Amino acid sequence: MFGSTVLEVVVGLTFCYASVALIVSTLQEALTSALSMRARLLLDGVRRMLADDAFAGLARAVYAHALVNPHDRASDDPRAVDTKPAYIEPRHFAIALLDAIQSIPGDYAQLGRDIDKLADGAVKRALQGFYQRADGDAAAFEADLARWFDSAMKRVSGQYKRRSMAISLLLSLLLAMLFNIDSIHLFRTLWQHPALAAHISAVPTTVDAHAIGELMALPIGWESFPPALDERLALSVAGWLLTAATALFGAPFWFDLMKRTMQVRGTGPKP
Repeated sequence: MFGSTVLEVVVGLTFCYASVALIVSTLQEALTSALSMRARLLLDGVRRMLADDAFAGLARAVYAHALVNPHDRASDDPRAVDTKPAYIEPRHFAIALLDAIQSIPGDYAQLGRDIDKLADGAVKRALQGFYQRADGDAAAFEADLARWFDSAMKRVSGQYKRRSMAISLLLSLLLAMLFNIDSIHLFRTLWQHPALAAHISAVPTTVDAHAIGELMALPIGWESFPPALDERLALSVAGWLLTAATALFGAPFWFDLMKRTMQVRGTGPKP
């Protein structure tokens, strides 16, 4: 029993979930790139960090710096993100912010006076604290700015991950509904007919015709559409939600589980 039915059911389920996760991750990457989501979140994070909601002060000066954004032009719409970077090196941010603040490059004493001229607020107080703790060491001041930026970007990364998980859940649910990838029905059918998964011999690494063909050979898809509004539809909805939830584990998780399962199955004869 363990060498036949159980393993074939596990192989079929993991292959299905790995394929769904791979398709979802591909669609999500294409969607986030098309919407420039990384660049948008980074821009919003820098604007909040520097208290420049209008993008007309320190944040705009930092983004206009060649180290941060070599593609920036004065004629560009400040609200456009197609020319904005998706990642900023912390040290480059520190240098750009220093250049935006100081009126005389290399004059540390003048830098303190320039900071005092900034508008009152949390940014000014933070910079004054960094300046005082540096105690005349320009390199230490620059390092504090880089660490400040790195700490702020961790919050931006957390926000990006939460949005990515929400997008993954919606995409996987949509995919499960479109192709009727019902985990409950899939489990029942594979348990009764384990040979349906016996043809699976490799872990999907790309969304190609072979992987899609093996996926569609599993008991998924619509036999009749639209479905009847009865208790079976309610059970199918539960199966769709279960399939969508598996995408949150990510494709690498299912790839690793699939490889381990294939290794176990390969130690004995196929049914």
